[in-house]
Amino acid sequence: MSITKSSTGRSETAPGASAPRQERLGRVVFITAAAALGGFLFGYDSSVINGAVTGIQDHYHVGSGETGTVVATALLGSALGAIFAGRLADRLGRIRIMQIAAALFAVSAVGSAMPGNIVGLGIWRVFGGIAIGLASVIGPTYMAEIAPPRLRGALSSFQQLGIVVGITASQLINWGIAQGAGGASQNKLGSLDAWQWMLMACAIPAIIYFVLASMIPESPRWLISVGRHEKAAAVLRDVEGGSIDADARISEIEHGLKTDHKPRFGDLFKGKAGLLPVVWVGIGLAVFQQLVGINVIFYYSSILWQSVGIDQSSSLLISLSTSIINIIGTVVCMLLIDRVGRKPLALIGSAGMTVSLGLAAWAFSYKTGSGTNISIPQVDGTIALVAAHAFVFFFAVSWGVILWVMIGEMFPMKIRAAAMSVATAFNWIANWAVTKTFPQMSDWNLSATYVIYAAFAALSFFFIARFVRETKGRKLEDITA
Repeated sequence: MSITKSSTGRSETAPGASAPRQERLGRVVFITAAAALGGFLFGYDSSVINGAVTGIQDHYHVGSGETGTVVATALLGSALGAIFAGRLADRLGRIRIMQIAAALFAVSAVGSAMPGNIVGLGIWRVFGGIAIGLASVIGPTYMAEIAPPRLRGALSSFQQLGIVVGITASQLINWGIAQGAGGASQNKLGSLDAWQWMLMACAIPAIIYFVLASMIPESPRWLISVGRHEKAAAVLRDVEGGSIDADARISEIEHGLKTDHKPRFGDLFKGKAGLLPVVWVGIGLAVFQQLVGINVIFYYSSILWQSVGIDQSSSLLISLSTSIINIIGTVVCMLLIDRVGRKPLALIGSAGMTVSLGLAAWAFSYKTGSGTNISIPQVDGTIALVAAHAFVFFFAVSWGVILWVMIGEMFPMKIRAAAMSVATAFNWIANWAVTKTFPQMSDWNLSATYVIYAAFAALSFFFIARFVRETKGRKLEDITA
């Protein structure tokens, strides 16, 4: 998915003629928002399992090991989708990949709701994971190509906003379905169990995503790369305003394409430590974002809070409240990322996550009992709840957005597609590792598990301070120089 020079963001109208610029901005916002529906499905499909876990365990009579495997299976599909997303998008186009992802989301939702057995559920979740992997790569790349440099951070943040809204929507719908079934996902609701309706509901936004993806323009850079100059000119006028010199813009993009070459994974292996240093940094960002344990909250918070004595209905409600905090933090980050910068926000987030995870670990150490007779003192339970919400906020206001913005900006042009795919694949592999191990680790010692996550949050602070360079306000062609 090679990326060439971005729009300069200059107004092509006469002084004082602000309306065309506003119209262009509105059009770009609509296009970005439509593409961000892939992020919405990313968040929805990956976290909808949270509400369904108890029902799945009850229906198939499986324990924590099998549960972790089923939940984590989708993440292996996500890594696979991320690895091949770049090359497929260069061959088929950005819009076509969005449509394929939408179709996979819909098929996976229906198949997961009626899998036949636990193995079938895992297989259908792999298809959904592939769709998530495709969406996780194509969204940030498409947005980086469409957005003007002065707004690229904010508009690229639409991807993470879509993710967190999707997470919240899944928790709200899960809670509503559970309430309709008497407060438990294993209860019947009509002809199906509540957990089956939870998984099937994802098909609706998937269909909407397919429709909206069919309405937005293809990247002009991809159109030029395949020789469709007339169509590219029309898209440039549509996005940047009818008064621009489309021929000059096409010449500029063509020049970038001629001096570029098709990215290959072999191009990444040219550093003294094997991979290029910037690729290692991208991988480090991607891995640390997951090793702090954020997706434990979004995949397992229902059974997490049940493990300290909270009933299932209340656990689903807590999951919804943390998702709302996630949205608030993401919006704050969108407002600050082009003012404060990527690196300062990441440092603030790492520090805040370290403290809040440490507090959660301390509070969970007061859990008593076993089996169905589990409790936690009220004061310590309150501290755990506040710490968990603070952790989600600090993640959302920093790493949740910054990873996806930075991997769309930080890599040199000639390796961007391959490097983004590798970094995103490592993100999903780290996600899989945390998701697969949490059920067994929490059975072993919940407090110690959170100490481990806090340690990774502390390490992420030093990683950012030492290795990450700021990219705020720089044009893509300047970053790649």
